[in-house]
Amino acid sequence: MSYSPADSLRAVTLDDVRGAQKMLSGVARATAMEGSRHLSQLVGAPVHLKCENLQRTGSFKLRGAYVRIAGLLPEERAAGVVAASAGNHAQGVALASTLLGVRSTVFMPQGAPLPKISATREYGAQVRLHGQVVDETLAAAQEYAAATGAVFIHPFDHPDVIAGQGTVGLEILEQCPEVRTIVVGIGGGGLAAGIAVAVKALRPDVRIVGVQAAGAAAYPVSLAAGRPVSIDNPTTMADGIRVGRPGDVPFGIVGDLVDEVRTVSEGELSTALLLCLERAKLVVEPAGASPVAALLSEPGAFEGPVVAVLSGGNVDPVLMERVLRHGMAAQGRYLAVRLRLTDRPGALATMLGALSVVDANVLDVGHVRTDPRLGLTEAEVELHLETKGPTHCAEVVRALREAGYTILG
Repeated sequence: MSYSPADSLRAVTLDDVRGAQKMLSGVARATAMEGSRHLSQLVGAPVHLKCENLQRTGSFKLRGAYVRIAGLLPEERAAGVVAASAGNHAQGVALASTLLGVRSTVFMPQGAPLPKISATREYGAQVRLHGQVVDETLAAAQEYAAATGAVFIHPFDHPDVIAGQGTVGLEILEQCPEVRTIVVGIGGGGLAAGIAVAVKALRPDVRIVGVQAAGAAAYPVSLAAGRPVSIDNPTTMADGIRVGRPGDVPFGIVGDLVDEVRTVSEGELSTALLLCLERAKLVVEPAGASPVAALLSEPGAFEGPVVAVLSGGNVDPVLMERVLRHGMAAQGRYLAVRLRLTDRPGALATMLGALSVVDANVLDVGHVRTDPRLGLTEAEVELHLETKGPTHCAEVVRALREAGYTILG
């Protein structure tokens, strides 16, 4: 599809979004909006969290998938639908198809998290694992569509999908009519484009800020070039926004209606996820936490009241553990140290006693006795500690050194 900004803007209107909202009545939840006292204090204005992580299937993707599939002609429905996704879109297509009585096939990467594969199957889709990366999975799904006649359901590059996602914007205006800034994560651009269409038509004064992971930031370079540009090897823990090229349809809308696109680091993403869990009591995936990461990175840049869209909560438990540790480390609340001690009975207990004096919580201990680098009477210990912040980390290291231990790293 060739890119045309004028065609993109004509492709989705406020009436389309309102029509999608009627279509989704009784299907998608009008998700809750929760205030955040902690973020409000940082920003200096009210901050609200739009909880699409509590949507059916755990993300906003059901909205667009349902509207797209519901709009198919009878003969298209009879041929079934096919999609490619590592998780959220897969589950949205699976449930939407089941609700509409349409057969669905979803291609997922071979390394997709098992909980997401299981959920997609339970929602009613036939799952096929293919490829190591999403691009390979996408190609396989498109080949399947060409061979079988099944309709390919794109995750973001279609007007019906964008209209469905835009219903999030209508809900924001209903729930927080005084909103001044909306912050939303951007991958391919479907959610940001849909929100922008709905909000700017009714409240052109509202500022819309998109957020991308720095390692997968295709929009800044594309906007600078005036056309969608592909980036090689997008890399981020936030798989929900790990997209190497903006969609043609959403790109024109984002370029005209989204006021700014910011980037956030992996450390900021993990800190934001930890904050959502600890302060808001909300399980959010890294992509869903990206708006919070933007607020944390520069809180004074956002005029309030602010609504941050938590786009999804489908996070693999293994990834969650890694991200939480990363977030704790970024806040100085997690410390990993290696040290050497004399290999004699009671030496490890003595060292742990030194840690108890400074109130460090030991999470894990690795004890190595057989290594060519070690002397005959030496052992190496790797400690993973939970601490109270950077000052406490320094206190722990100082206590170990004063006790005579050599810190290796």
